[in-house]
Amino acid sequence: MGCSNPHPHGQIWAQSSIPTQVEKTQNSLKAYFDKNQSNLLIDYLNEELNLKERIVIENEHFVALVPFWAIWPFETMIICKRHVIKITDFNAEEVSAFAVILKQLTSKYDNLFETSFPYSSGIHQAPTDGELHPEWQFHMHFYPPLLRSATVKKFMVGYEMMGESQRDITAEKSAKMLRDLSDVHYKSK
Repeated sequence: MGCSNPHPHGQIWAQSSIPTQVEKTQNSLKAYFDKNQSNLLIDYLNEELNLKERIVIENEHFVALVPFWAIWPFETMIICKRHVIKITDFNAEEVSAFAVILKQLTSKYDNLFETSFPYSSGIHQAPTDGELHPEWQFHMHFYPPLLRSATVKKFMVGYEMMGESQRDITAEKSAKMLRDLSDVHYKSK
């Protein structure tokens, strides 16, 4: 959907205003923190760790999971276990653990349909406005468009874009399929 580069590439965006989705996240995180004096994503992560249904990979410092609100069939999120508001706050062990979980998760994606698995990903962290933001928690989203095979893509169009997103499989089923795969990177034949 709009990607004209068939090779891995990245972008860094910076702007003076907050994008709508990030603003909604900011408002929700702040309201939760103000009400509960705790971090929403840390509390959510602890619930997921208790349930273990949507966890894909876990190491000492990070968890990759399929969030219950996921829209894309194999959408995942990596969350730091320690309260960290931005990537530059990682200690040396966390930097290494983050690299490991990124490699494991992207290898699982490639192994799912035995193909180089496309995805868009983004890091969400506290605003850089110089203010304290204890409501924020470092996390990274992955939105892969593949649905049931390497050739069937999920396109969000029509009703999904203008009304309500539709999930094709449950978050628990997606997590199980990804969790049960090898972490060794798929090699094309």
